[in-house]
This record gives sequence, C-alpha cells and structure tokens, in this order.
Amino acid sequence: MRQRRDFLKLAVAGALSGAGATLGGAMDVAQAADAEPAPSAPAPPAFAADNVIEMARQLAKSPFKAPKPALPDPFANLTYDQYVAIRSQPGAALWNGDNVGFALEPLHRGFIFSTPMDINIVENGTPRRVPYSRTAFDFGKLQLPTDLPDIGYSGFRVLTAVEGQGFQEVAIYQGASFFRAKARGQTMGVTARGLSIRTGDPDGEEFPLFRSVWIEKPTLASNALVIHALLDSVSLTGAFHFTLRPGEATIIDTELTVFARAAVDHIGLGTMSGVYLFGDLDRSKIADVRPNVYEINGLQMLTAKGEWIWRPVANRDTLQISAFGDPNMRGFGLLQRNRSFYMFEDDDQHWESRPSLWIEPIGDWGEGQIQLLEIPTESENNDNIIAQWRSNAGLAEGATKVFAYRQFWCWTPPARPTLATCTGVRMGKVGKNTRFVLEFSSETFSDATRSSQIKANIVAHPGQTVWSRLFVSAERKSVRVAFDLDPGSELFSELRVVLELSGQPASETWLYRWTV
Repeated sequence: MRQRRDFLKLAVAGALSGAGATLGGAMDVAQAADAEPAPSAPAPPAFAADNVIEMARQLAKSPFKAPKPALPDPFANLTYDQYVAIRSQPGAALWNGDNVGFALEPLHRGFIFSTPMDINIVENGTPRRVPYSRTAFDFGKLQLPTDLPDIGYSGFRVLTAVEGQGFQEVAIYQGASFFRAKARGQTMGVTARGLSIRTGDPDGEEFPLFRSVWIEKPTLASNALVIHALLDSVSLTGAFHFTLRPGEATIIDTELTVFARAAVDHIGLGTMSGVYLFGDLDRSKIADVRPNVYEINGLQMLTAKGEWIWRPVANRDTLQISAFGDPNMRGFGLLQRNRSFYMFEDDDQHWESRPSLWIEPIGDWGEGQIQLLEIPTESENNDNIIAQWRSNAGLAEGATKVFAYRQFWCWTPPARPTLATCTGVRMGKVGKNTRFVLEFSSETFSDATRSSQIKANIVAHPGQTVWSRLFVSAERKSVRVAFDLDPGSELFSELRVVLELSGQPASETWLYRWTV
C-alpha cells in the first residue's frame, strides 16, 4: 500500500500526481470483447507521431473545453482508505506475459483522481483504446452498480521487467500533466510536469492536462517505451513524445511541440517539484524525532560557461522566488545529495533513496532563466520546492514552438562537477550575527600542502561578512568555510562562496538567500 503522501501531494484540477491505486497485474484490451469493432468495420488509420502534433494544432483553433470528471457512485465520493483499497485482480497488466520488457497498469478514477485520461495502445502501427474493465479490479467492500459504464482511467503506471524480481514500478503518469519516475532501487519522489504556465505568478497558475496518450508496444530488444501525449489547456495545446529507458538511471527523452491559443507571458519547461520540510539550515522550526526530512536538498545548475552552481533549498517563512539568468543553461535539476539512511532515520519514507532529477536541454531554448520557488509548509505531504526554466519571451497568440530535453532520474547525475562540491551546510546565531559553516569535499583535498593554499571568496549583498575562517582536513578530504553574516538592517542577503586556488575556482559556486 502506498504512503498517504503519495496521494496528497499534487491535488490539481481534480487530479493528482501520485502513485494511484495498487493496480498490479494485467488488463488485456481483448477482455472487453464487446468494445471491439464489428468485423466489417474499417481498420483505424495507421498511427504516427505527427498525428498527435496535428491533433494539437487543430485543437488550438477552438476554445478550450474542460473534461467532464463526473463519476457515478460509489466512485464520486470515495475516501482515501476506500480508494487505496481498490486493487487489481491477479495477473492482469497489459503485456504482462508478452515478454516485451514492460507492462502497463491503468489507474482507476476516484477520490481526487477524477479527471479522465484516454489511454491507447499502438501495436504494429494500429492504435486501439484501452476500454474500462470492472472485472480487472477487486473493489473490496464497495458496492458497484450492475450497469457501470466505461468510466475510463485517471492515468497509468509503467512497470519494467527486472531479472529475477519480476516487474518493478518505474514511472507514473497521473493528474494534469504530472509524472514521476525513478532509477533502479529507488522509491518515488520528485515530480515532473509536462508544462507549467504562470507558476508562481500573483494571479495564479494554469494547469495543462494530458487528455490522451498513445503508448507504443515495445520489443524486448529495444528496452525503451515510447509514449505520445496530447496536452490541452486554456492558453495552449501541445504534443509530447516521451522515450523512456529504464536502468541504473531512468532516462526520459522528451520532445514537445506547443501551439498557443492565446498569448502566454510565462511558460515553464522542465518543471519539477519536491519535498523539503527541514534540514540543517532550518531544523529548529519543526519538532521531529528525525534529524532531516527532505527528498531533495538543493538546485544544481551548469551554466553555458561551465560554472557549476549549488543552491541549497529551505523551508521558508514566506514565499521566496529566485531567478538565475543564463543564455544557454547546459543543465539543471533538483538533487538529493544525501544517501545515508542515518541522515533521515525514517524506516517508512526512505528519503535517502528518492531520485534526483537532472535535465539537459537539447537545442536552443532561447532566452530564459532558471526559477526556484521555495514555499512555506508544515507538512511533508506538500511539494514545496519548485524549479523550472522560464522563457523570457513567452508565446504570442498563434505561435508554434518546439522544445527537446533529456531527463535523468538518477542517484547522481551523469554530468557532475570535477571541482569540490558542498557536502554539508549549517547555520546558527552568534550574537546578533548569523554564522554559516560550509563543508566542501574533494579527493584533491587529501593533499595537505595543496589544500593549505586554498582561499575562500565570500560575498554578501546586501550586508557584510565580519569574520571567516578555513578548516582544512586531509583526513576527511574536506575544507570547511565558516563565516559570520552581519546583515545590518537588511531583511535579506544574497550569499556567494567559492573556494579558489591560485586565483582559479577549486569548488562549485555555493549560493544562498538568507532572510530574517
């Protein structure tokens, strides 16, 4: 059974990104024989990725029509416990016995998963809708009407075959345009979105949704699952092409074509969100037996000039929005850098095994900036940290735009700093000032002679640093930087720290916003 957090993270537009019901097993399209076309019916046209692009293009020419999420009883008013009690009958996932390396579990509608998603399977170029089948589920104590119609599904789960272990969950697409994935051995964590519109804006954001998906039946040799999705929203439409490859890191190549129904001043690409309740920077806010509670602890960025930036996140008292401008950002992502169970001491949630999500843009995205939102929260059920690439130009009415990028759902991103990285940070009060202690780690710091020449470049604006000191440890292969911030009368200060050797960077750049 899934943790309650998985179902309450992202309740948006009547649907939520989460783990959904426990629908193990296998539903065969052929089960609903009455849904098959008559033998004399014409065969459906062959499917191609361009079909979805053309659908999105034509859909953008007409006003947005919201889906009808109404459900018959008893699904219209399910409690959380009733919803998670819905289980699949044994042996029933699509492709379960087909030896193609993947299986699919359609997710039931109900509770807060009311918005329907049309699911289609493409085999040998022929698309076919997956009809709803009540016989595929065990509903527990729920009393169902005898004339239950085809109510469809709210999304789907992707399973991958692991040698000696059967099928393992690798990705979930459910709710608006939300989806999650993980690498081998991980538990679900950070959530991605197909597209975000005006996220963080004062007038509120708009949530696009996946109306329909077409999933190509894979082959065992390909080890890849291709998913096409039709995006729809008040302001725009879009066609997605996902290529999912599971492994030590799960890679999802993403191509998107967007059509603007109306002018959109703020679209976000590569949008991702995660939980950060408390850590060493703010643990005094919450009384908890666990030493840390977070699935991601910072935003990593690689600029066009090759500068590596690490921006730790925090559970703020007020909403904080930070922007990092770069004409051609080479990569960014929300990372979980702490992989020790003893950092969290949580036998249920296992925060240490949550995925990092790293995104590498493909092609020219145009002028934009990485935006980070830190939202106050008192609950670990809330995704309160959001990162996205935000376009400076937006989209004009009638405009078409194509984007592509690669996602790595991983333990550690494939691209990583060759310089020292920040492996720890603490903050506390020293009189009227605030003291920071940063630890940078690198194999090169095992050379005591070389490490002794390290200097720290510390910048605070506004405010000033009034004391600093370095602690070099060849044994720990680390350099600790301690400094005191005197903000004066200022309510915030932007901090920047980088280690230098002979005038050249010896570490990634550490950034942080201190607030009163």
